[in-house]
Amino acid sequence: MIARYLIFFSIIVLVEVYFLFGMRGYTQDFSPNKRNVILYICYTLFAINLILGIAGMFYPPPNWNNFFRLVSSAFLILVVCKLLGDVFFLVDDIIRLFRWLFSLLKSKTTTEVVETAEKIGRLKFLTNVAVAFTVIPAIGFIYGIVRGAYKYRLHKVIVPSSNLPEAFDGFKIVQISDIHTGSFMDNSALNKAFDIVMQQNADLILFTGDLVNNEAKETFGYEGVYSRLKAHHGVFSVLGNHDYGDYVQWDSDVAKRKNLEDLKEVHKKAGWRLLMNEHVPIEKEGQKIALLGIENWGGSMHFPKYGKMTEAYKGAEHYPYKILMSHDPSHWEKQVQPDYPSIDLTLSGHTHGMQLGIEIPGFKWSPSQWVYKQWAGLYKQGNQFLYVNRGLGFLGYPGRLGIWPEITLIELKKA
Repeated sequence: MIARYLIFFSIIVLVEVYFLFGMRGYTQDFSPNKRNVILYICYTLFAINLILGIAGMFYPPPNWNNFFRLVSSAFLILVVCKLLGDVFFLVDDIIRLFRWLFSLLKSKTTTEVVETAEKIGRLKFLTNVAVAFTVIPAIGFIYGIVRGAYKYRLHKVIVPSSNLPEAFDGFKIVQISDIHTGSFMDNSALNKAFDIVMQQNADLILFTGDLVNNEAKETFGYEGVYSRLKAHHGVFSVLGNHDYGDYVQWDSDVAKRKNLEDLKEVHKKAGWRLLMNEHVPIEKEGQKIALLGIENWGGSMHFPKYGKMTEAYKGAEHYPYKILMSHDPSHWEKQVQPDYPSIDLTLSGHTHGMQLGIEIPGFKWSPSQWVYKQWAGLYKQGNQFLYVNRGLGFLGYPGRLGIWPEITLIELKKA
């Protein structure tokens, strides 16, 4: 713990001090005289201690102080944006180094070398760019906290299949994922999202994991919100990687297991049927399809593989159309496609689209695509489909920028 603190402390100090000296020549207010340096160090120490409280923002207890979370987030954003500015200051310093080396070769005396070094100033263009890349992202990230976190978007998709029974032609499914209840300030925002869900009048509602950040107690005060979800053919759910409490240091294995059992009970009381490596039939007008749900199965980044497809699939092979709920989309390419080609539609979440990116008609980009091949939206391989929900909540950065929180309306069509 101490080692982590020291590493974190050193990184922040380096970012802050380098930014301070990088601002020399841009404005005299940032000139590193003794008084300004002392004030800046005090500010840095204050920022570090606040940012260390960011863990409370990631995984807060129900009574966490919301004001503190917002202030911590603001300081973290400033540090990240200053890091972006430091990149351009570093480029500028490298250029200055080469200019100095070139002048060294041309100069004949020590005095000339010193005088030349003093004359080599920062490039005004790069300094302006550094400031721009500090200020503009900071404004964007703050907007993402204030508005973007709750800028819910309804994504409508049609999934065709020749395997779909006639009775299910036009069948509507609402998918939500990654609520991360502990990251919300209160239940008003989640109520707003569930208003949109219920307005779709879906035949089936599916939740694809990560109800909490870590602990079941995050759901305190939200029980009535969860139970609002109703659909003619039911509400079903699976667990995500955060639901197991793997990222918390528990007093004992017993405490960890109890936390998971408590979370299962939350699903049950809400009226959600939690599928744990099993399948259920969905029947309409005498015809049936299979809904499979497995525990988290991570195909990348060392996420645990709790899911057991052999258990969930056993007996489902007799249904003409099969929907699989699996939290992590990497599962689709790593196991579903090669081993279970009769799974028609897989529904996942997990990536959040990194909560940051660009989406315009015909183009989408996010850092998430550097980690996940399938990270948001609808994908098809052969006759199999995968839909990756961008997530309803947020984790870590308490906002979203460009990749807005999602509610998905899926319509099944007979091809």
